[in-house]
Amino acid sequence: MSERPNIVISTLDADRLYDLLDSLPAGGVPSKAELKAELERAEIVEPEDIPPTVVSMNSTVRFRVASSSEEFTLTLVYPKDMDATSGKISVLAPVGSALLGLSQGDEIEWPKPGGGVLRVRIEEILYQPERSGEYHR
Repeated sequence: MSERPNIVISTLDADRLYDLLDSLPAGGVPSKAELKAELERAEIVEPEDIPPTVVSMNSTVRFRVASSSEEFTLTLVYPKDMDATSGKISVLAPVGSALLGLSQGDEIEWPKPGGGVLRVRIEEILYQPERSGEYHR
């Protein structure tokens, strides 16, 4: 993808993510640089000002694969919230950091198992903490 869409991140998420980045060993997490780059290019706003159609931390998102009608749902979480259940993606995963701050209707490239990429569209933000009035989660 040649041009990255604009992204919006709350001050709360940004502060927590910078703290997370500071806690990681240098060179120990390959996606550390990507997450830092996303934070640096983001528009940072107060949690109350996050648009309801933006992916924030702990948001649950419904996606559609552009080349088919396949849909799937994932929740963007901090690494500490990952567990054996499916349906979660860590913000430290390359796709996780790419999702942060995107809006409903945005498209991203998603790596396929075994190689190649899929173009995936954010169809709907099913749950967003800020939209539910959860500003201090």
